[in-house]
Amino acid sequence: MAAGHHEETTLQAICYERGSLKLLDQTKLPLQTIYLEVRDSADGWHTIRDMVVRGAPAIAIAAALSLAVEVFNLEGFDGTSKDAAALLAKRLDYLVSSRPTAVNLSDAAEKLQAVVSKAALTVGDSRSVFQCAEFSIKRNVMTYIEAAETMLEDDVASNKAIGSYGASFLRSLHKDSDRLSILTHCNTGSLATAGYGTALGIIRALHSQGTLERAYCTETRPFNQASLSITLLSVSGGTSREGGSIMVVGSRLTAFELVHEKIPATLIADSAAAALMKSGRVNAVIVGADRVASNGDTANKIGTYSLALCASHHGIPFLVAAPVTSIDLSISSGDQIVIEERSPKELLNSRGGLGEQVAASGISAWNPAFDVTPASLITGIVTEKGVITKIGTDAFDIKGFIQESTGTS
Repeated sequence: MAAGHHEETTLQAICYERGSLKLLDQTKLPLQTIYLEVRDSADGWHTIRDMVVRGAPAIAIAAALSLAVEVFNLEGFDGTSKDAAALLAKRLDYLVSSRPTAVNLSDAAEKLQAVVSKAALTVGDSRSVFQCAEFSIKRNVMTYIEAAETMLEDDVASNKAIGSYGASFLRSLHKDSDRLSILTHCNTGSLATAGYGTALGIIRALHSQGTLERAYCTETRPFNQASLSITLLSVSGGTSREGGSIMVVGSRLTAFELVHEKIPATLIADSAAAALMKSGRVNAVIVGADRVASNGDTANKIGTYSLALCASHHGIPFLVAAPVTSIDLSISSGDQIVIEERSPKELLNSRGGLGEQVAASGISAWNPAFDVTPASLITGIVTEKGVITKIGTDAFDIKGFIQESTGTS
C-alpha cells in the first residue's frame, strides 16, 4: 500500500508501503528533493520535531505510520497482547510530545490507542495486536497497522472534500465575480497533508474549475534564509545529527507547490499583505489550522492573526480550512491552546539557527510558532463535512455542526 493515491502531478510528502516509510525532507526544498527513510517511532519523532515533515494533518499521518513501520518489522517480542498494547500506547505518547500544538497528532494517537486497546481484549497473542496477517500465515485482522493506513487514505479524501466545499462557498460569496484571487499563509498543500491539501486544496479546486485568477502566498516567516539548505546527517535510531529548520514555508514550500502544479501565483512579503488587500486584488484569505477551539478560535502559523485583522479591516472574507480532526471540542476558547515556542536561534542565526549570527549580540528573541485568531474575525470554517458559518449569530455552533454532520450526540 503506497501513499500518494492522488493525482500524479501532486507532490508526495509521504511515501508509504507496508513496512516502509519515506518522508520528503522539506528542509531541503526547493533546491533538493530528498526522501528520508523512517524506520521507527524515534525516527518519526525527530522528523516531526525538526520539521522535515510539517503541517498538522501530515504530522499525524507521519507519526502513525512511523510506528506502523516499527511494529511491522518488530522481531523478538514475546509479551502478551496487553503488553503489546501498552508498548504501542507508550510509543504514541512519545510521538505526541514532538509538537504539542497540533491537535491532529493527539487525536490520531487517541484513536489508535482505542483501536489497539480493543484488540488487546479480543486476541490472545501480541503479534495479532501488532499486525493481523503475513502472506503465508493466516492471522486475525491487523489492528494498529491497518488503522494507521486508513488514516492515510481518509486524509486524502477529506482534503478533496474540503477543496470542493471551500470552492463552492467562495463562489457563493462572490456571485458577481467570474475569477477570484486568494491570499494564503504558511503551507497547507500536499506537503502539509497526505495529499491535495486543505487551504491550498481550495485554491487547487478553484484552479481546476477555471475560476482562480491568482493565488498569493506569503513568505511565512520567522525562519531565516529561504534558499539555503541544512545538513541532516541521520534520522535513524536517535544517532548524532545536525537538525533544525530553515522554513520560510510560503516562499519555499507553497510557492514550490504552486509552480509545480502550474497554478498562477505571486509571492509577497508578510508585511505586504495589508497593502495587497487595500489594492483590491484579494477576494478572500484562506488559511489552515493546527487546532480549532470549540468556539472557533483558531491556532495557526504565526502571522495568521495579523492577516485576519487586515482582512476584517478591508471587508475581505477570512476562511479557515481544516479537517474535523483539527477541532478540539474539549477546550472552550483559544486561551487554552498550548503555543509551541521555537528556539531563539531561528531568529538570531541564519540557516534555521545553524548558520552565522545575523542579529545584534545580546538581543533577546521571542519565537512562537503559532498565534490564535479569535473566532470573531473568521468568516467560516471549511471542513470535509461542509462549511461552518455564523448563521444568524456572531458565534459558531461547532459542536452542533459536528453532531449533525456525523450523526453523533
